[in-house]
Amino acid sequence: MIGPVRSEVRVRYYETDKMGVVYHTHYLVWFEIGRTEFLRAQGSSYREMEERDLFMPVLESYCRYRRPARYDDRVRVETRCQRVQRARLRFDYVVTREEDDALLAEGYTVHAATDASGTPRRLPPEIVRGLFPEGPAAA
Repeated sequence: MIGPVRSEVRVRYYETDKMGVVYHTHYLVWFEIGRTEFLRAQGSSYREMEERDLFMPVLESYCRYRRPARYDDRVRVETRCQRVQRARLRFDYVVTREEDDALLAEGYTVHAATDASGTPRRLPPEIVRGLFPEGPAAA
């Protein structure tokens, strides 16, 4: 398994609610940033996969909020790809504040591998090798 890929985000004002706390749905956006950068670090991208008729819709998402993030905080999203099945991937995320390493949230997303019509398909071997050079960590 490849170690975590780290992405950095600075909290923008529009991401906060009236209490000055990041609104909960923005963590899922940060998960997407982490996932995109994880794939890019492994030599692939969503664009390249879609050009090859491989799509990864979200089947499931989970986020546990630990501490609030606030405007102008620098947050770090650590992303790992923990599980792979024939047509599924699971990405795990840990979100921390850079200034004090406080754990802000942790969660995961599960994705299906499909073609453009939504029909499940196996992940191509080269994608699996890129994500898991030592062999897939199947669930």
